[in-house]
Amino acid sequence: MFGDKNYSSDNELINLPSVSLIISAYNEEDIIEDKIHNSLALEYPKDLLEINIVSDGSTDRTNKIVDGYKNKGIRLLIYEGRIGKTSCLNKAVPECKGEIVIFSDANSMYDAKAAIELVKHFQSKEIGLVTGRTKYFSDNNNVITESTNLYTKIEILTKKFESRFNSCIGADGAIFAIRKELYQPLSSYDINDLVIPLNIIKKGFRVILEENAFCLEKAASNDRAEFARQVRITSRTLRALFNSKELLNPFRFPIISFEIISHKFSKLLVPCFLAILLATNIILFSNGILYILLLSSQILLYSLVAYYFFSTKISQNKILSITYSFVIVNIAYLIGWIKYLSGESYSTWQPERKQG
Repeated sequence: MFGDKNYSSDNELINLPSVSLIISAYNEEDIIEDKIHNSLALEYPKDLLEINIVSDGSTDRTNKIVDGYKNKGIRLLIYEGRIGKTSCLNKAVPECKGEIVIFSDANSMYDAKAAIELVKHFQSKEIGLVTGRTKYFSDNNNVITESTNLYTKIEILTKKFESRFNSCIGADGAIFAIRKELYQPLSSYDINDLVIPLNIIKKGFRVILEENAFCLEKAASNDRAEFARQVRITSRTLRALFNSKELLNPFRFPIISFEIISHKFSKLLVPCFLAILLATNIILFSNGILYILLLSSQILLYSLVAYYFFSTKISQNKILSITYSFVIVNIAYLIGWIKYLSGESYSTWQPERKQG
């Protein structure tokens, strides 16, 4: 399968395959040129690397800017009508020439060795997908970024153990690679960085994390944008999991079913546990000082969260900011459940960096 170009990794020669990089873009005139330069700087043999920018009905100068780099080997794929990222991928992947396809976003800046670090694992025939990780930053190093990075660290640790045990559940949508032959068309509402890994696991291949493959991305600049993002992710994640319910069968997929329930479902059920805790506390309110203190603490906590959410002020207290993020995310999970159960789906949306 792989070509005759070699790369030395940990004193081991690796035959490199041809790679197609897909960069999803929608009205990215402010960032697309930086992403092009970042992609051209990747440490991968140029004759084995195809760079595709997939424009989902962009109406700004994105297409014109990209077209100016066609002499550098940048390929522009335009899909009119704002059909959504997932629908664009369904059209773009079959047009790719590479044996391995790497998925990226326009605002995700890759480390120079990212492609090599992802691709080296495909020497093993049991590997179907390799995901990297995103490092978030902000201009002001605010508490939103700190909370996002804390969540990311926990997520990476979980995926790290899952990879060693069997397969990790889900990929980082900004940086992951698959064998092209394993891609199957998705529904327009599918969350691609979860459905693609689940589909590959169903085919009997492993999904793993490579920590040394990473990209940099600017964190959401405000709480409401991040809140809306979490609502979308929750609704789409639930749809993906229930559409892959065969993986929840412990007799057929004992390890994978445990990972999905412990990693995904248990996290999304936390708002239910918090609601039960509050309701129980209210019922037991008159049974002693302990219950009065507990209920008062919960009311104070939720009041502080509401205050910071609806005001322009952000607490610089680390413990309070992390607690705040925890509560806000779980409210988003709850609304995500409501959206899913009501049948609402998401095919397109306005990226946070283009709002305002």
